[in-house]
Formats: sequence, C-alpha cells, structure tokens
Amino acid sequence: MVKNGGSRSKNAQRKGTKARSESDDEVDELFKLPLSEFISTRKTLAARLKQAGHGAEAERVKSLVKPSTSAWTVNQLFWNHRDTVEELIETSERFRQAQASRLAGKAADMRGALDERREALAQLETLATELLRDAGHNPTVDMIRRVTTTLEALSAYASSPEGPQFGRLTHDVDPPGFESLGSFGSSSGLAMRTEPTRVPRSQKSSTAATTTRRATSTAKDERELKEIRQAKIAAAKSSLQEAKRELAEWRANLQTAQTTQKRVSAELKEAEKEKREAEQRLDEARVTLQEATRHAKRTAAEVEEALKTLAGAERSVESAAKELESVFRDSTAN
Repeated sequence: MVKNGGSRSKNAQRKGTKARSESDDEVDELFKLPLSEFISTRKTLAARLKQAGHGAEAERVKSLVKPSTSAWTVNQLFWNHRDTVEELIETSERFRQAQASRLAGKAADMRGALDERREALAQLETLATELLRDAGHNPTVDMIRRVTTTLEALSAYASSPEGPQFGRLTHDVDPPGFESLGSFGSSSGLAMRTEPTRVPRSQKSSTAATTTRRATSTAKDERELKEIRQAKIAAAKSSLQEAKRELAEWRANLQTAQTTQKRVSAELKEAEKEKREAEQRLDEARVTLQEATRHAKRTAAEVEEALKTLAGAERSVESAAKELESVFRDSTAN
C-alpha cells in the first residue's frame, strides 16, 4: 500500500520527461522487450529514425547499451509492477523522514518504517524471481542479490534529479555509501549531531540531561545505521567482484578476438598471394594461347598450300594416265 509522499516519488520517477522527444516512447518500448530482441529492435528503430531525417535521435538510439540481465529485470519490475516499486520508494522516503526526526531529537518510528521498506523489497524480490523464470533466465542467488541491491539504490536516489532513470537501466546501480545514507535525512539534522555547539558553563547542568536522553535515543538509530552501512558495504564489495569477473570475461573475449583477427589476417595474406599467383598463371596462359593461335594459323596456311599442291598433282596424274591410255590404244591398233 502506498502511503504519504506518493506524489513526490512519482515525480521522481518521471524526472527527465519534460524534454521528451518523439522517439522516447519507442525507446521505452525497446527497454520493455525481452533481452534477445533488444539489439535487432534497436537497429531497426535507429534505421527508421535516420530514414525519417532524425539523425541525432538515430545516433542516440544506436548508442543505447543492451541491459545486463539484472538491470533488465529491474526495468521489467518498473514497467510491469510500478505500484510495488513506488511502494518501495515511499517506504524508503518514510524511513529517511523518520531518521531525520530522530536525529533532530524528535520521536519517530524508524523500526516500523524500516520493516515496511523490507516488506516492499521482499515483494519485489519474489516478483523478480518470477520474471526471470518466465523469461527463461536462471534466478540465482547472486542474480537476485544484484536486483535487490539495485532496487535499494534506486529507492535511495529517487528524490535526486541526478539519479538513474527508471525503466532504462543498462547495468547494476551501486548503492549509496554511508555518506549518502546521511542524505536520507535532512542535512540540518546531521549538522545537529556532528557540528559542535559552544554551551555556556551556566547552562551545562540544564542541558546534560537533554544530551543524555538524545544520546540514548540515537544509540539504537546508530546501530541500525551501522547495520545498514555494513550491508551496503558488503553489497558494494560483491558488486565490485562481479564487475571484476565481467572485466576478466571481456579481456578473455578481447584476446580471443585478437587471436581470430591475426588468423584471419594471415588467411587474407595467403589468399592475396594465391590471387597473385593465379593472375600470373593466367597471364602465362594468355601468352601460350596467343602463341598457339599464331601456330595454328601458320599450320592452317601450310595445310591449305599442301591441299593446293595435292590437287595439282592429282590433275598431273590424271593427265598422264589419259596420255598413257591414248598411247596404248595407238600401239594396239598398229
């Protein structure tokens, strides 16, 4: 259930929407898609924007990074379960307000606000597990931890105009450190705790009891803040380890790509060498063909001359035969 402060969290969620371009709705739809469709849809959208004459928007779309699985899950929670996300933001805001009140020496139910925040976070953790399974992803303990850590960070940054944009995350969001936890409450409240105040000697006795009461009332708060800080430090360390693992994977991929590039370059050089040799053989074949053509022409001329000589010889033989026959007849008649 969303309580007081709903308008503030909704305004925080809508930060950055004043200057929305025509393509922003399409970009929102892009981040709602299954991860497997992100790259192809991004290329299609960028090409369509460029063809329509929106070059700057097309370049902006082309630069969009495919979300990690955990960041995609947080995006889906925002697009499909926004009420629960807003509830987390509201309970976080109530916790910050309660903290500020306690730091200012006023009565506030920090424990109740913190319990409500944990309940909202647990609901989102269950929803995230279902989303991952339905999409064919493995909801490992580490995956769910990264999702919940990002949700906690977003709830802390919700009131900041410089915070991450809901629904368009591309990577995990680091939780705020202990210094940022101080911003959960008012800065003036922290100043009351940390800034020393000079008290006249005549007033020391009257303020001693008040100081003791404040110290007692804030001791529990400090323990809670210490627990939260330790949890967030542990989460930050885990995120750092995950980032290191991803860096190692990218380095391994880069080395593989470089090896492949060297192999392809060697194959290209070999292919160019074979091409040059083939061209040389082709040139030699052309010379041989030209020589054979000339030889064939000479042979044809010689054959033609021989045919002429043969025809003349045949005529001579025929004439001699006739002459011999004539002589033979004459001799027989005598």
